[in-house]
Amino acid sequence: MKGILGLLRMKSIGNKPAEDNTDSVLFSTAFAGQGVDDSMLVPWEARAVEVGAKRLPTSRGGKLLQGLWAKDKYMAHLDKDAVERKERFFEFAAIPSNRDVIRQDEYGNFMVVLLTGTIAVDRVQPWGEHLRLAETRPGDILGEMSLLDSGIRFSACTTLTDCEIAVLSAEAMDDMMSKDPQLAASLIALLARKLSFRLRVVSARLSDGNQK
Repeated sequence: MKGILGLLRMKSIGNKPAEDNTDSVLFSTAFAGQGVDDSMLVPWEARAVEVGAKRLPTSRGGKLLQGLWAKDKYMAHLDKDAVERKERFFEFAAIPSNRDVIRQDEYGNFMVVLLTGTIAVDRVQPWGEHLRLAETRPGDILGEMSLLDSGIRFSACTTLTDCEIAVLSAEAMDDMMSKDPQLAASLIALLARKLSFRLRVVSARLSDGNQK
């Protein structure tokens, strides 16, 4: 944790403390470092219009997020005050069923927390097989891998029902790093743990599928 916090306290360029730089852009510039230009990147603002997302009041979205993360074995390490502080960095939205919130093989700079409803996680394998990896439940996090490593989306995430979601963008992560670095460090560490566990589960499932 100290290593992560130390990183968050540094400028994205140079070695001066973040207090001297209120515009840290470690996450939002990472895609350019991967050779991803603006035309290749699908930000939440564009996807929200495409899927017909409607803004959800923060009072409702924040309450749902607090309740779900209080029950999550990883996110419960954040106390109530930390979750409340985090709410201002999220956007909350309602999305109709049968909409692609995330698409496989695209570049996107946001992650999603499912608050209500069900979202399917599907992957088309290189040989054409369509594989359903999961049907998510409230509290599940989607798209955090691309947010953390600026890589291409591994799978598609499609709403199976009307859903309510919380969205955290790369720009919001940069804002959190600048304004509340301790909170950002805690969130990144917990996301990394959840992601590691999920990747192990997916890897095991893909291995089982290849053996059949």
